[in-house]
Amino acid sequence: MESVSFIAWCLDHLNYWTITLLMTIESSFIPFPSEVVVPPAAYRAASSPDLNVFLIVLFSTIGADLGAVINYVLSRTLGRLIVYKFADSKLGHLLLLDSEKVEKAEKYFAEHGAISTFVGRLIPAIRQLISIPAGLSKMHFGKFIFFTTLGAGVWNSILAAAGYGMAHVMPEEEMMRKVTEYNTELKIVCGVLIVAGAVWLWYKHGRAQKAK
Repeated sequence: MESVSFIAWCLDHLNYWTITLLMTIESSFIPFPSEVVVPPAAYRAASSPDLNVFLIVLFSTIGADLGAVINYVLSRTLGRLIVYKFADSKLGHLLLLDSEKVEKAEKYFAEHGAISTFVGRLIPAIRQLISIPAGLSKMHFGKFIFFTTLGAGVWNSILAAAGYGMAHVMPEEEMMRKVTEYNTELKIVCGVLIVAGAVWLWYKHGRAQKAK
């Protein structure tokens, strides 16, 4: 109950500090949806001089990076055996973890490599966990941060645009309901952006190969 009250207090006092803190929690192994942080902050930025939508994206992405680094460092330090034991412990289950979810994230990472830390940030049930197999595999930290920042930045930009755009057309309570309702559509938009980015990279790579 105290943790719920703390989160409610943060949402009632949204600033760059609380946005960073909540997004750090969201990006770690603690289950907490980014949809209840970024859209309300962007919504309020539309009418408040105290918040800027671009800084909201910046600080929410910093928070996402911090949470991902926590998972990465813990996984890299503790190793696979302890991570899986924790996932199947009572505390792990309380945090909505289990070995099957960790195994799914590991399999996704193994199939897609380093780019999965970018794509995984946009996939439900994978986004908070993708930093775990990155740590277990001892992925290069620079690459990990780069792809994590890229994925979190795309996701937070879409959430911020949604919240900011709703500011002048609906009350905040309805905005929260709409963001939750259209969460699937937001993920589809992310998927389209990923495909477009992949096609662009393939095109650039092809041109570079022809130029040799």
